[in-house]
Amino acid sequence: MSRVSKPYEIVERALELSTADGCVVIAEENSSANLRWAGNALTTNGVTRGRTLTVIATVDGGQGTASGVVSRSAVTPDDLEPLVRAAEAAARGAEPAEDAQPLVTGVPVSADFTDRPAETDSGVFAEFAPALGDAFARARSGGRELYGFAHHEMTSTYLGTSTGLRLRHDQPNGTLELNAKSPGTDGSPRSAWAGRSTRDFKDVDPGALDTELARRLEWARRRTELPAGRYETLLPPTAVADLLIYQLWSSTARDAVEGRTVFSEPGGGTRLGESLARLPLSLRSDPHAPGLESAPFVIAHASGDDASVFDNGLPLARTDWVRDGRLERLTTTRHSAALTGLPVAPAIDNLVLDGGGERSLDEMVAATTGRALLLTCLWYIREVDPATLLLTGLTRDGVYLVEDGEVVGEVNNFRFNESPVDLLSRATEAGRTEQTLPREWGDWFTRAAMPALRVPDFNMSSVSRGV
Repeated sequence: MSRVSKPYEIVERALELSTADGCVVIAEENSSANLRWAGNALTTNGVTRGRTLTVIATVDGGQGTASGVVSRSAVTPDDLEPLVRAAEAAARGAEPAEDAQPLVTGVPVSADFTDRPAETDSGVFAEFAPALGDAFARARSGGRELYGFAHHEMTSTYLGTSTGLRLRHDQPNGTLELNAKSPGTDGSPRSAWAGRSTRDFKDVDPGALDTELARRLEWARRRTELPAGRYETLLPPTAVADLLIYQLWSSTARDAVEGRTVFSEPGGGTRLGESLARLPLSLRSDPHAPGLESAPFVIAHASGDDASVFDNGLPLARTDWVRDGRLERLTTTRHSAALTGLPVAPAIDNLVLDGGGERSLDEMVAATTGRALLLTCLWYIREVDPATLLLTGLTRDGVYLVEDGEVVGEVNNFRFNESPVDLLSRATEAGRTEQTLPREWGDWFTRAAMPALRVPDFNMSSVSRGV
């Protein structure tokens, strides 16, 4: 056996070893760098490297085509043949795959397919780290302590198939989470959070984030207890992202057609074409969205409601899920599109909501008349009822009381019960769309751009004593 080590060579060798009717190989080279800090001082930092190989074998039979999927990390050249054979054995022992389709063909070869993988290292923090040190000093002088972490990773994906596809995508992904803490007037700790997503940390200013957190800690000097109830609420972009990401994950066409989701039409069919919002809101995914670029082709390690291993390599393009307030698309694989009669619309790894507004969140606060709540973020989101997409969860790290355009203090946390679909229909204002980090789903989904939303009657269903 030849000693192969480059990702594209591993893909080619695995395809050569295949004796199945069809084969898909996905090689992923990952590198990451991180910083962690506590009490205004760095605590740890590190760099890691890793490799994962996924082999998907397809076997034709009299009843249909079966698939077998096997993934391994830290794959060496000697591991290749056992891995390929394991995938083939899994396919031969499986029932025909319901989502079976011919493997994708006709996609041009990526020009950089044979290039070495992209990598990240601690140099990605060259400008960020000194600025973070300055933020530590300012926080210390202001009686605050900063805690948090910065993480950057680069994943190079090489996808090859027995039908001739040779595709490559490099995905940078960076996240920053920053907590500021200070003692309250009664000795209890005050806490505020901010998060950012980034491709390279060149657009992240820790000093500006510390300034924002200091302002929120100052708001929290005055504390007011409020009961559960419905309140006019300003949802910041991070909270909007967490709600709409869950909506996107719940928008599979097949489930809607079969009457199992909020997008099902009573009596049969789907709600496609129905108006979901009073505002001209548009929700879209686009692999070429500036600053949110994601893979322009399907990368599927397993089949499920919104993905099919048979679709690997299928080209992706901008998809409008909601356009001018109307439901425009539901997610489909080639298989579910054929079942439902709807267009093929695979999932894409980013999400953008546009509402046409120009106001910043601060400007939306200043325009508030009467009383409203300003949230920081949402946490522990769980589904209650798929038929309405009713979600429950908690507010976290600061709920603030706004009175006549001014933040006058912090209030207690709440548990909420809301449906993102219903919220879209009730929102009365959308602010300026900006890149944001989802707090709840940030481990799985980071590429989002959202506006703040004003909701006149957000349901705070009970008081939460958590922080």
